[in-house]
Parts: sequence; C-alpha cells; structure tokens
Amino acid sequence: MQKLDVVGRLFPQILSGEKTSTIRWKELRIVPGLMTYVNEDDPSHTAVVLVTKCTDLVLSDAAGYLGKQEIWPDETMLEGMREHYPEIELTSQIQVIEHLSPAQT
Repeated sequence: MQKLDVVGRLFPQILSGEKTSTIRWKELRIVPGLMTYVNEDDPSHTAVVLVTKCTDLVLSDAAGYLGKQEIWPDETMLEGMREHYPEIELTSQIQVIEHLSPAQT
C-alpha cells in the first residue's frame, strides 16, 4: 500500500477529516487508491484514507485549486511549504493529493 509521512501536528486533522488533501514536492508519486498516512512523531499512529484524485500543478496555483486562496496567499503558502521543502518555489511543480477521511474510507 502507498504511504506518506505527515508531521505530527497535522495528524489529528487527518483523523478528524478536517484535512482531506496534501501537497507534495519531489516525493514518491501517489495514485488514486488506498494510502496510509504515518505520523512522523509516532510511527505507530497511522490512518488509512482513500485517495480520490491526484493533480499536478505549480505551487502558486494550489491554493486556488483547493479553494483556499483566502487563507493561503502566495507568501503564506510558500512559507508553509518551505517548512518541509526549503528549496521549493512558487513555480515548482507539485502534486496535490485529495482523499476521503479515514471514517469515509
């Protein structure tokens, strides 16, 4: 099964269903189907979700695509992504992974 690591502070949002997408850069390609999230802070905590859609686009288009441009203007998006990917740019090609919540899966 495909898997992605996620920072511990985001794991509760995945479990609750509040977080139903993730943005990845230069990582393993994800495809629709089952996927396991693994909590980086405690790898014994996992959550299985059903990936429904994977879309490639540039980082600057991601907030608009996800309907979050109000809360993720370009500079906010870039700053947040650089926490995980220090060399990412707004023009970097990323993968947006959309999924159901664990309960829906």
